[in-house]
Amino acid sequence: MEAYIGVLNYAIPFFLILILFETLVGHVKGEKVARSMDTLASLISGVTNVFKDVLGLTLIIVSYDWMVDHLSITEIETTWLVYLIAFIGLDFSGYWVHRISHKVNYFWNHHLIHHSSEEFNLGCALRQSISNWFSISFIFLLPTALLGVPAQVVAFIAPFHLFSQYWYHTKLIGKLGFLEYLLVTPSHHRVHHAINEIYIDKNFSQIFIFWDKFFGTFQVELPHERPVYGIKKAVKSWNPFVINFIHLWQLLQDAWRAKSWYDKFIIWFKPTGWRPKDVSEAYPIQFSESVYDQLKYDPSYPLFFHIWCWFQFIFISIISLLFFNYSTEFGYQFLIYFVGFMYLSIASMALLMDKHWVAIYVELLKNIISVALVYFYGDWFMINSFFENGSTLIVIYSMICMLIVGYFHKLFHAEQKVVF
Repeated sequence: MEAYIGVLNYAIPFFLILILFETLVGHVKGEKVARSMDTLASLISGVTNVFKDVLGLTLIIVSYDWMVDHLSITEIETTWLVYLIAFIGLDFSGYWVHRISHKVNYFWNHHLIHHSSEEFNLGCALRQSISNWFSISFIFLLPTALLGVPAQVVAFIAPFHLFSQYWYHTKLIGKLGFLEYLLVTPSHHRVHHAINEIYIDKNFSQIFIFWDKFFGTFQVELPHERPVYGIKKAVKSWNPFVINFIHLWQLLQDAWRAKSWYDKFIIWFKPTGWRPKDVSEAYPIQFSESVYDQLKYDPSYPLFFHIWCWFQFIFISIISLLFFNYSTEFGYQFLIYFVGFMYLSIASMALLMDKHWVAIYVELLKNIISVALVYFYGDWFMINSFFENGSTLIVIYSMICMLIVGYFHKLFHAEQKVVF
């Protein structure tokens, strides 16, 4: 975990700088590539995923270490070749896990959030899941394990493979000549994120595009078919907790309503979007006839609300990085409590972004917990260890939060745009 947190110290500022740079370049070119709330929703989604990873809340069914120790049929010396094999092995596994995440009802819930943005920019790359509680990547890493690629090599290469997928989430880079035949480019990935009929479920590759060409899922970006981004059944929410579980909730409802016990079971493993016939007839889901008719989720807000939400995000990010860097001193139980509180803070913020009436009560609960911690323990998650009178500042901050959220709750309610 310490290595992961060390990477975050550099990765988070780096990603934010690139997002800002992309926005500025788009402005100079006269192309709007990002919207404030959409980008913020992407970032808070990324933060929720980081919290989950810090706690290690993913079940590894079969570890790669075990497969190498028990199943390898040869050994490879640790040279540049073994690192290349590890990279290709991870890319092969990534292709199939990615494809399954699109093609199977249950696994689509793991991946839906990454496609939920109706923009295509560097921010949307950070929309990562907190609902993927177990990993199936070990199945497709079996060839790598059989070749005897050491676990430490795979662990070393994995972050590079992951971060190498960030750059191609942009509309600002056109086609890249001969690289289009070898690597996944922004053009290829624009196709993948589009909901146009011709683009749906194409280009699953992560680094090398030849996997799609080998397995029949490649589609070139067409000049006459402008990509439209998002998902077919638009979520209409900025809330990462809603987006992470909305498809799972739909599956649970459909399984409950289905009359056939076979349908109740098989729905989880059927192709994404499959519903029992009796359920789909009784509870139809409406889609736009044309993707070009689909309106983006874009509530209006006063400027101060944008400023307030961005300030909240920056505060949550900085305070979280600070605590994570000292997590070994505080212990795992402390981390659970802290992450739980941060999730509550993000939930309050996201609910308010959606103009939901529950936001005021979640914010009240959050601030009551903060004040109670200071009152009963004289501290707020050990903040006095970092700042003199830190807990006093937290109490003041909590009061300010309550006043501002109360103001916006009243404002949104008066506009009758609050969600009931």
